[in-house]
Amino acid sequence: MESVRDAVEGWEGVTTQSHRFGGIEFRIGRRELGHLHRSFADLPFPRQLRNELVAAGRAKPHHVLPDSGWVTVPMRTAAEVDNVIDLFRQNYEHAMKPSAFADRVDEER
Repeated sequence: MESVRDAVEGWEGVTTQSHRFGGIEFRIGRRELGHLHRSFADLPFPRQLRNELVAAGRAKPHHVLPDSGWVTVPMRTAAEVDNVIDLFRQNYEHAMKPSAFADRVDEER
């Protein structure tokens, strides 16, 4: 968990806070990139991308909201930790796109 936290916290604009159900939450403005629990991460994706990630075996449907765009990703091995960091990076890069800037501004209003 610490290596994921260290990586994601180092990206420009990312803040952390306690997640309401335990763990650590990563945000850009009011947009959540995802959060960590002890041995897994939960991340939101557009539903089509979520389906692709699940089909490719990179994520599982969310453990509480399986029909949503959220995924649950284990992080017990070094390869799983690398996968989690990569998935956070995908969310981060999407959030930092100019088209996403308007979404972030609207979320902050």
